[in-house]
Amino acid sequence: MSSMETRACIDSPCRTGRLAVGGGHAIAWQEFGAAQGVPALVLHGGPGSALTPGLVRFFDLARWRVIGFDQRGCGASTPRGRIADNTTHHLLQDIEALRRSLGVARWCVVGGSWGATLALAYAGRHPHAVSGLLLRGLFVPDAQELRWFFHGARALAPHAWEDLAALAPPAAREHLLPWLTAVFDHGAPALQERVTLAWLAWEQALAGSSAPAPADLQPAIDRYRVQSHYLAHGCWLGDWALHAAARNLPRVPVRFLHGQADVVCRPAAARAVQALIPGSHFDLVPHAGHDPMHPAMSAAMQEALRSLSQRQEENA
Repeated sequence: MSSMETRACIDSPCRTGRLAVGGGHAIAWQEFGAAQGVPALVLHGGPGSALTPGLVRFFDLARWRVIGFDQRGCGASTPRGRIADNTTHHLLQDIEALRRSLGVARWCVVGGSWGATLALAYAGRHPHAVSGLLLRGLFVPDAQELRWFFHGARALAPHAWEDLAALAPPAAREHLLPWLTAVFDHGAPALQERVTLAWLAWEQALAGSSAPAPADLQPAIDRYRVQSHYLAHGCWLGDWALHAAARNLPRVPVRFLHGQADVVCRPAAARAVQALIPGSHFDLVPHAGHDPMHPAMSAAMQEALRSLSQRQEENA
């Protein structure tokens, strides 16, 4: 069951709604752009984050019908921060339910970081529904890349890593992810707040970005509860599931964009996936890291979407 309303959004008139997807979850969705435009699904990163206006501003809204949603437990979806009945398998089901609810036959799927991971997994599971893929900064949730993020990258931002690791008991400092998962699952609220601030600082140090700590930490706490839950399970994709998805893709345009200086999601892991997809393209974006709003990455995204929309219109 879904509800819908029409209103003015940040970028253009759009529809918004909520879709009940089972397990007590309801996902909040938004639609931007031209009602008769090329359908596109934009998937946010995380896991645990939410749809933001910046992810929509890459699109020419005169040509695209852009649909996005907050994943289970994320953003305006309810209940926020809930990890029960919240797995990658559930998210793939939610995407299909949303597509059918909105009457979309096929759509281009665009995602960044975890959103790119989910986009690729979705295309492998539902190739009939995908007309193209644009994958920015693909996150590969295998054991090697997870180990890199929580431990291998420590030399790049040692002070930020030490601030995070110092909150853990000594025995947990070389295996942070299980401890982090326990903190956000059932830890004391004061400890959750301290860990949230340290994790935010660690992420920002690696991404080369900075922002003041939010006045209300609860949304960030909920985000890290979902994120640690997913990462502790390898996002239910295992070390080879993305490779299997890549081999099952339809013959549609597939383009990877990756920041040359990305140390959050390393380019080599994404290249290994891209090599399995015949006819796909991999573009390293000079000077860009993991931040989607870096000027070079923003320009690359806009150019790639222009090219995709032209191909979709020609094939319509």
